Amino acid sequence: MAHAEDSNEKSPLMATVGAMTELVAYQAGAVVSREVLSRKIGMVTVFAFDQGEGLSEHTAPFDALVHVIDGTAVVTIAGTPHRLEAGQAIIMPANQPHALDAVSRFKMILTMIRA
Repeated sequence: MAHAEDSNEKSPLMATVGAMTELVAYQAGAVVSREVLSRKIGMVTVFAFDQGEGLSEHTAPFDALVHVIDGTAVVTIAGTPHRLEAGQAIIMPANQPHALDAVSRFKMILTMIRA
């Protein structure tokens, strides 16, 4: 993964106004992602999950914020499921097992802080 400061690539929102929900499109049976911003201290990625898709349980060494911007998801953190609707957010603490499941098609912004 290239970091924005290490390449000439620009974020699709660099110095422009845009709708985050329009940065990724739903695809049948798939999870689609688009990196918006990446720096040494963190990154912002927009995801689109088709209904029934998800990310299996895993851990990450950094805190991350999940902000649902369309649809409905279940984010399970350390065995506890949390249902999120569009407009809601949750922090996934570093080193805690977590998983995501699409109750309906949903889009989210993932902000990971590495520092």
